[in-house]
Amino acid sequence: MNLVELQNWLDNATFAVLFVTMLVYWGGAAFPNLPALAGLGTGGMAMANLCIATLLGARWIEAGYFPLSNLYESLFFLVWGITAVHLFAENTSRSRLVGVVTAPVAMGITAFAALTLPSEMQSAEPLVPALKSNWLMMHVSVMMLSYAALMVGSLLAIAFLIVTRGKNIQVQGSSVGNGGYRHNSYRLHKAGELTSQPGTPPLENNGFARFDGNNNGNRHTAVLDLVTVTESPTVVTTAKEVLSPQRLSLAETLDNMSYRVIGLGFPLITIGIIAGAVWANEAWGSYWSWDPKETWALITWLVFAAYLHARITRGWQGRRPAILAASGFVVVWICYLGVNLLGKGLHSYGWFF
Repeated sequence: MNLVELQNWLDNATFAVLFVTMLVYWGGAAFPNLPALAGLGTGGMAMANLCIATLLGARWIEAGYFPLSNLYESLFFLVWGITAVHLFAENTSRSRLVGVVTAPVAMGITAFAALTLPSEMQSAEPLVPALKSNWLMMHVSVMMLSYAALMVGSLLAIAFLIVTRGKNIQVQGSSVGNGGYRHNSYRLHKAGELTSQPGTPPLENNGFARFDGNNNGNRHTAVLDLVTVTESPTVVTTAKEVLSPQRLSLAETLDNMSYRVIGLGFPLITIGIIAGAVWANEAWGSYWSWDPKETWALITWLVFAAYLHARITRGWQGRRPAILAASGFVVVWICYLGVNLLGKGLHSYGWFF
């Protein structure tokens, strides 16, 4: 088997593995009492990561340069980054929830690269002069890894909005600052009634959730849309909707994972932009040219900088930062692929011809 045949076999195998892995994660979400599915999902992601690494390594040997020069290679490197970030997030959070959103996206990107792109766009081509630099590996690989991390973080934020049904709830997250998680001694006695214990602050009619003050990390109850408030020592507040403990725990996990993964991707995109500026000065004689790709990279950086600023400095929790992160998913795709579809700017070569 020559290298071309090996690559064709690996990209199809990657698609098949990710498709089965997606079904495994969805099955695990639908039937949480089947613990064997969790291990199968993790194994599938690890196998897909290994297949892509072998594919890129084979192309590196064949072409003689780091395989990030065209759309086919770039898409597979992006999938490799998504699977790697997935394994990192899954290992640190001890949760299999991340695979429910990352597996279908990784599978879709793989299908587009392996089954949709024409063969001439999948073959390795000689590098244009500007790409014959060690900065190709340093700048492009870091940017692609940042895209992967930011996409995964944004997908988790979208999942958070779906789980909470877009309600404005306050969760126990990783943020610090004046708006972080506030521990209150409220107990839910029955659906629709929330009582404050004597000596604790009265309930605030701000639409946020309140939790059992004696929770042990596993027992949470969130009440949304508080409508009745009094200043008496014992306060009974009517709520329109109660978020189940399981749904709240799931939302809390998604919020924490999204914050941590975006916190990983933001330094990467910062380093990538700086490395790109140095490379641009070496290749074109200017650190910054307001090229469409550069401009959208800056917009992407600003969106996620605003997200981290809101969480760390302003102490935002729940829906508002999740909406900001979810919008970042669209921004990343415009920066990564949308700009190149226009065929304009200094970064247009090597993608669409």
